[in-house]
Amino acid sequence: MSSPPVAPAPRRPLILLRTSTTALAALALLQTVLAASYLNGHYDSLALHAGTATALAATALCQLTAGALVRLGGRDRRGPRGPLRLAALVTAAVILQTALGYQRAIGLHVLLGVLLVSGVLFGLVDAWRLPLPARAGAVVPDPDGAGRLPRPGGPLEVAQ
Repeated sequence: MSSPPVAPAPRRPLILLRTSTTALAALALLQTVLAASYLNGHYDSLALHAGTATALAATALCQLTAGALVRLGGRDRRGPRGPLRLAALVTAAVILQTALGYQRAIGLHVLLGVLLVSGVLFGLVDAWRLPLPARAGAVVPDPDGAGRLPRPGGPLEVAQ
């Protein structure tokens, strides 16, 4: 028995994935700023760092849900696996990262933090690279029939 063919990601779950991944990236970058602020002697930043960790975990769960919806795809076709795999990995890393932070395992916490921010940013790029299907009923011109815009660098026509 063969697996169902891979379909393009559905529109609404892909928009949810892009939104949650963008929010996750913003929160991850905020975490780095708050950690640096704490290490520079602004000790009130630690409470904000802990609060942002909670928001980061909640957003990672939203991203995991969005990744599952993208994977479920349409009726008899499944969407790409990549977003779900990455969301599951990021969610697990965020949970481990939070635990390491509360255990004061600073060396591992910083190391995993660097890897986590890198993974989140790669996930952000991947989420925005998935093609967004047109709205139902929308007429989209397709000059070459491949579903892509023409590549730049072709002949340039200048109106005079």
